[in-house]
Amino acid sequence: MNDPQIISGNSYADQRGILFYNNDLRLDEVKRLYFIESVDLHTVRGWQGHKIEKRWFSAVVGSFEIEVISFENMEKGSAIEQKFELDSPAQVLHVPAGYLTAIRSREPKSRLLVFADYALKEIKDEYRFPYKN
Repeated sequence: MNDPQIISGNSYADQRGILFYNNDLRLDEVKRLYFIESVDLHTVRGWQGHKIEKRWFSAVVGSFEIEVISFENMEKGSAIEQKFELDSPAQVLHVPAGYLTAIRSREPKSRLLVFADYALKEIKDEYRFPYKN
């Protein structure tokens, strides 16, 4: 199993504006995308994860904190494995199959872009657990 990791991009600015890019991100597995916008800064979307599906996350507006834990460690009652801060559209968090996430907005009106490698209802692979911090 691969570990969750940030795929770093960069930005370029000139008199016309800013270009955010990520030349190391491969999207050949992606079949769909959606956006998450939380109702407030206190609500946590988690724990939710997939044993088969992969996800890629990018903060296109504002910033997010994403906690990640493997199913194996969740079932053992272990602590959070990793915590990621996303605050640039050039940063992408790749979460491989076998992990759960807990997502929290860090700024009002933040918007998170999510890519998935399976179409909606293509497989049954969604797991949810109550979030306790």
